[in-house]
Amino acid sequence: MSIVIKNGRVIDPKNNVDQQLDVYVAAGKIAGIGAAPAGFVANQTIEAAHLVVCPGLVDLSARLREPGDEHKARLVSELKAAVAGGVTSLACPPDTDPVLDEPGLVEMLQYRAKQQGLANVYPLGAITRQLQGKALAEMSELQTAGCVGFSQANTAITDTQVLWRAMEYAATFGYTLFFHAEEPFLAANGVAHDGEVASRLGLKGIPSAAEALALASILRIAQETGAKVHISRLSTAEGVAMVRTAKSQGLNITSDVSANHLHLTEHDIGYFNTHCHLKPPLRSQRDKDALCLGLKDGTIDAVCSDHTPVDDDAKLTTFAEAEIGATGLELLLPLTLKWAQQEKLSLTAAIASITCTPANILGISAGDLSINSIADICIFDANAYWTVNANTIKSQGKNTPFLGLELAGKVNFTIVNGKIVYPQ
Repeated sequence: MSIVIKNGRVIDPKNNVDQQLDVYVAAGKIAGIGAAPAGFVANQTIEAAHLVVCPGLVDLSARLREPGDEHKARLVSELKAAVAGGVTSLACPPDTDPVLDEPGLVEMLQYRAKQQGLANVYPLGAITRQLQGKALAEMSELQTAGCVGFSQANTAITDTQVLWRAMEYAATFGYTLFFHAEEPFLAANGVAHDGEVASRLGLKGIPSAAEALALASILRIAQETGAKVHISRLSTAEGVAMVRTAKSQGLNITSDVSANHLHLTEHDIGYFNTHCHLKPPLRSQRDKDALCLGLKDGTIDAVCSDHTPVDDDAKLTTFAEAEIGATGLELLLPLTLKWAQQEKLSLTAAIASITCTPANILGISAGDLSINSIADICIFDANAYWTVNANTIKSQGKNTPFLGLELAGKVNFTIVNGKIVYPQ
């Protein structure tokens, strides 16, 4: 299949491209930018006038709910949601059932994902067996099976001896460890930010200190071992300041923020809106401002969707009992564009945070439109508005705080491995 994408505004942050150009795709790869390669004959033409043509989006955290939680979502539904949102590559945490701590499970997940012919799936293996924080998983075997990094998902390693050994091992072999920084004892039974809203609603709070204390241990051990560490879903002003300091000291550290936390605060809980029951919790306005600034100045490297679909019944209960999570694959692009607009940043800066930068963190060949690179492409209208509702969301999980809102940034085409996968 040979495709020519004509007259689009090509934005490729990695290669510093932002201009109207034609893009040529052949044999699953980018065959040319601007000028057609010799002998090129297009089987299909996409007219992209007034549209943005950029690398396919790369998401650092998307739960696909398989294996084990198919009642919440299925692999095919979430990969369809991914390409509908322009996401062509995604990393999935290991907190499936069973946990991704065995090579066979990783291989099975990748095999099933490839069969769908949609977005590329890059599993994160468990750092410890069963995510219990006691014995290290066989990281070498998991890496051979296809894991691009290792994570504890939302659980913590409370034994600092185990945490130290994990980082030493990862540093030895060049693996990246992904951590959600939350001290579990301070956060125990908490369901919202420990602030005025939680107090007014009578909800058990999770203090900002829970993030800071966990982060302090992670950063200190990373400094000693030289491990490459990625902090997933920062949520506090103090956490941003700590990462900024760590980077200035030369630590090998990166971080991301959930798209939800760039736009929402504890006040969006309103009167117990269970769609706002997230982990980490929605924080204060001060925290949100610090997250936006941290992403703007490069302290925070990337934006993730933190896609966590749940079934409807799991949200139709009290706030404290509602299941944690929000669907996000289809909202990653419009929410990132909205943040950039609010911060008066360029489209190039916005797109970098969801393409080449997360791809670099994962160490995968994605997120750019270089000649001969795999043709993973997102074509979208930055000025087209769409309403977020159960009919417009492809994900099986319809749970999001943004239901009913109009957002700018509508995907027209998604190409994966040189094949148009959206619309189908």
